Amino acid sequence: MNRLALPLFAVSLSLVTACNSEKAKHSEPPIFHVSSPLRTDTSIAKSYVCQIRSKNHIDLRAQERGYIQNIYVDEGERVHTGQALFQIMPNLYRAEFQKAQAEANFAEIEYNNTAALAEKGVVSENELALAKAELDQANAEVELARTHLSFATISAPFDGLIDRLEVRLGSLVDDGELLTHLSDNSKLWVYFNVPEAEYLDYIMSAQIENWRVQLKLANGRLFSEAGIVETIEADFDNETGNIPFRATFENPQGILRHGETGNIIIHTSYEDALVIPQKATFEVLEKKYVFIVNDAGIIEAREVKIAAELPHIYILKSGLEEGEHFLLEGLRLVRPGEEIEYDVISGSEAIHSLDLYTE
Repeated sequence: MNRLALPLFAVSLSLVTACNSEKAKHSEPPIFHVSSPLRTDTSIAKSYVCQIRSKNHIDLRAQERGYIQNIYVDEGERVHTGQALFQIMPNLYRAEFQKAQAEANFAEIEYNNTAALAEKGVVSENELALAKAELDQANAEVELARTHLSFATISAPFDGLIDRLEVRLGSLVDDGELLTHLSDNSKLWVYFNVPEAEYLDYIMSAQIENWRVQLKLANGRLFSEAGIVETIEADFDNETGNIPFRATFENPQGILRHGETGNIIIHTSYEDALVIPQKATFEVLEKKYVFIVNDAGIIEAREVKIAAELPHIYILKSGLEEGEHFLLEGLRLVRPGEEIEYDVISGSEAIHSLDLYTE
């Protein structure tokens, strides 16, 4: 019996010792990681959907009714100022011009004869004035007929690209009917909408003068030329709360075309900024807070203001000073006023272990 009881006692003692060891292990207070804000230079890039428009983009329309007699250009062709594009059958207008010119010649002969007779006193000054008025009217009719004849040829008012042809050879067109579009793509206007809060940030910043932006094309590549924001429209859209901006881009290689879409990229620089990981914050009633840890290890909740946001980090506007310690993780495990054990991780190590963009 004694031989059996001794081993059983030894086993029981080892079990009790093991349990006590586990309890001691669980009762040890956890060690938390704390860090400090990192002071660094960084920048953020914001993207806005945009629409690309030619600075000069017009409708070319017929100015007289008639049949299309000649089409001198093709779709997509580059044309130059004054180049003939279309001709509407000019027979009628040429005949009107010739008739007006003949009547003007006759009126001039009548006037010269009347003037000769007036010098001899055969006719009165009133008859001479009447002849002069008839000559002026005839000359005006010539100019009107010449203008109508010029309408038969539609020419390019500026250098540009021809769009789709809306008519074909021999088509009967009415006065004002669309023939095609003409676009001058040497300079493009790019429109994008900015929310009110971001508009105020931009307006109140120093970067508004000579404000350069980038254009990301539909294929994801950046356009080679930087643009300059030149105008902001007068009113906000009441439905969206946005206001349109317009940036101008030079297009020396002719890559951009009227009607394209893309994204405007605006970079905002923050020099000597304080940044913290987003995971170190929590939100209460739409306000951001961090847990401050003082030298005694006591937890305190403090509100922080955010100036801007990057992936995984916040750029601080206020709330923390350089050198102050905040709880880096385990926010759900502590409460204000509680004392904790902690290890300090440098702000640089805490930030650069994240996926972010700093300079």
